[in-house]
Amino acid sequence: MTDQQPPAPPVSSTEAGAIASTDRPVTQSSLVADLRSLGVDAGDLVMVHTSLSALGWIIGGAHAVVESLLEAVGEGGTLAMPSQSAHLSEPSRWQAPPVPEQWFEIIRAEMPAYDPATTPTRMMGAVVECFRHYPGTLRSGNPQLSVAANGAHAQAITANHTFAACLGDESPLGRLYDLDAKVLLLGVGHGNNTSLHLAEHRADWPTKTNITQAAPIVVDGARVWTEVNVLDINEDDFEDLGKAFAKTGEQIEGPVGAGIGKLMSMRSLVDFATTWMATNR
Repeated sequence: MTDQQPPAPPVSSTEAGAIASTDRPVTQSSLVADLRSLGVDAGDLVMVHTSLSALGWIIGGAHAVVESLLEAVGEGGTLAMPSQSAHLSEPSRWQAPPVPEQWFEIIRAEMPAYDPATTPTRMMGAVVECFRHYPGTLRSGNPQLSVAANGAHAQAITANHTFAACLGDESPLGRLYDLDAKVLLLGVGHGNNTSLHLAEHRADWPTKTNITQAAPIVVDGARVWTEVNVLDINEDDFEDLGKAFAKTGEQIEGPVGAGIGKLMSMRSLVDFATTWMATNR
């Protein structure tokens, strides 16, 4: 009888690069220590954006990142993340990639309706996908721009997020602002900073406009392709905005794993961004 060993786990090229660029493995305990040094405290409410690959090779991967974040905010704190599903949208507006026009009606008729529990995120990363499955994590009801949250304020943050609320004051972003949340960017820049869309809703500039967006949702138990009039959001200038905000001194930066963490007050950021957009757009 021959002893059988389990197969070695496959290593992707991305993971191989992370191993090659990391002096020693990143661990849950080292991530918690880094988050503490950056300024994440027990009891905090934190809106997080992450790039797993930017943090180095982590023992446990996305699972360890979520565990470290939850440990850092503690039982009295709250963790939130954008959990967007951009594929539930008007197909004529798709650009990455576009689809043939003759497919539009088929997509409108057949795209499964949004379900907070089962609809996957799109291009949001492994950490968000892990987090949305966590026990106690709640997810808001907007079919395209949902937010997931876990902790003391999760219910208040995610409740009553309608399709029309988008990312404005009636959305989870508005509630995070009111609750004095912190924004944490882990290995990403302000181009990924969803909180800046709240400033878009508040600011005025000459070319500000709305668009018609659509998605399949459940209404009275039935799937309905639904159209709404919402703000035409745009992240193109978010990196420039973020650089200007960093010069105020209100953004703290420091190492987290093999990457860089950026921590700031959401209120300070959104207030600054609202004025900046009105001046620079």
